[in-house]
This record gives sequence, structure tokens and C-alpha cells, in this order.
Amino acid sequence: MQPISWRLPRLATSLWAAEKLGRTQPALTKCIRRLEDDLRTELFRHEGRRLVLTEAGIVFLARMRSLIGHAAEIRREIADLGVGIAGHIRIGSAATAAEYMLPLLTAELIRRAPAVTLDLTVGMNDVLVGALIEKNLDLVFGPLTEATADGDRFESFSLATDAAVAVASRDHPIFDSPITMESLAVHKWVLSRPAVATRQWLQERFRSLGFDGPQVQMETSSISLLPRLIAETKLLSFISRRNLGAGAAGAQLKEIPLEETTMLREFGIIRLRSAYFTPAARLLVEIAEARKADFAGAEEAHRSAVR
Repeated sequence: MQPISWRLPRLATSLWAAEKLGRTQPALTKCIRRLEDDLRTELFRHEGRRLVLTEAGIVFLARMRSLIGHAAEIRREIADLGVGIAGHIRIGSAATAAEYMLPLLTAELIRRAPAVTLDLTVGMNDVLVGALIEKNLDLVFGPLTEATADGDRFESFSLATDAAVAVASRDHPIFDSPITMESLAVHKWVLSRPAVATRQWLQERFRSLGFDGPQVQMETSSISLLPRLIAETKLLSFISRRNLGAGAAGAQLKEIPLEETTMLREFGIIRLRSAYFTPAARLLVEIAEARKADFAGAEEAHRSAVR
């Protein structure tokens, strides 16, 4: 159970807050006053019926979040000392890594540590890294980007190389004539949201070559899960080459072969250095590093198949 001092700042009105916390409104008011008296400052101000955080309240909320997070990590660490390689791993993964890396790795993890439980969140890398920073995830599987290159803050484990490429449906008219940057600039695109590294790279690539940027008609939180939409709408897109070819999720799509729009990147695991590195999470990283050769071989075989 979280202490009231932690839960109060997130509740909007005093009446609703009282109901949420199982207190009467007068009791809640006294609780707030005792807390403010103890801290010798006001944490809230009234805006109509709403309780709004003061500047001191915002600082207090941030510090309480940090303290609660550290307390949760201490409990996990002490519990792990008693049970060995067990516990729970919270994994965030890009869709590409979830399909091509995690099946192999989690199967071996469960074989070697059958008591481990897993929670998998699949999403875009910027959202996952944000959750990692908030300590809502233990590990993130995905591209290693500039955002996570800070070695003092993050620890990264490179596992494989990958290429993101421009794609279209196999019957798209772009393939009927010589492919140039001009032809890519004419057509419309479905792309990830602006905060995503692949979108940023593609936009910068267009600009560096003298173009305003790709004409984005649709944005999505998960490009790799929408190959049929890409094919049916006749929009261009930008996805991992691993998603192309027979048997892949994007089998109905075709790479637009242009060196200018081929983004080479590293895939791997990211963790927050200040977070508790559980024995189970450490074992998963060890398994992944031991299987790096498998990922490299799979990438070369896939590249040959797509050609």
C-alpha cells in the first residue's frame, strides 16, 4: 500500500480524493494540513473544487516517486537473495526484436530458470526508453540510438545489426520507373511518430539531400504491425528489412532499393544503470550475448533471401 503522502498529489478534487483514499473529506483536509505543517510549506492550492500542486508540491511529488521506486527495488533485491534466479522481469521490446530475438532467448531463459516470470510490453523505442527511465521496465530490446548512448546513464549490449529501408506494396507504381529521391518525395508515407529515431533519421536524410521531407499522410505507434495497411493504401513506409520476404510479416511489401534511404543500425538490450539488475534479468542478458552469432547468421540469411 502506498502512503497517502504519495497518492495525494495525483488526485484531482478533494471529494473524489477522499473517496479514493477511503477517508472523509474533513479527515483528508487534516491529513494535507499535517503534511504541509511538517514540511513548512503549502503543497496545494485551490482552483475551484480542484486541488492543484504548488511548485513545492511538484518537487515533493517527484521526490516521493523516487523514494517509492527505490523502496520497491530494495524489496525485489532482498527477495531475490532468498530465492536465487527467480522473480519477475519486465521487458520492453520493439516489434522487430519481439519477433526475431525474444522467442529464442525467452525459451532458453525459461528452460534454465523455470521459476522466472515475464511481463512483455511491445511498443516504439521512445516510449519504452521512457518507461525504462521511470523504472517501469527492467530491460528494453530494440535499436541502440543516440538517446541511449549516454554510458553513465545506460548500459547497452549490442546483439545484431539491422537495416531500416523504404518499402511499398509490390504493385506500387514507384517500381514502374527508375527510383530516385525525387520519386520518393512525390509519394505519400505512413511513418512512426516524430519522436521515433527511424522517423527522425529519414526526415534528416531528406533534408540533407535538399528535400523538405517525406510527405506524411498517416502516423502510427507501430509500423511493423501494419504491413497490410501499407500495401492497401499504396503509401510508402520505412521498416526493418527483417520484416520483408517470404514468411515474414511484411511479405506483401517490397524494398525500395535506394542507398540514400537505407539506415544501418544496431539492435541490442538497454538497461538503466541506476536500476536494480535482478539475477533473472542478468541471466537473460548473458543468454542473449551468448547467442549473438545466431542473430548475425539469421540476418545474413535473411538479407540473401530478400535479394
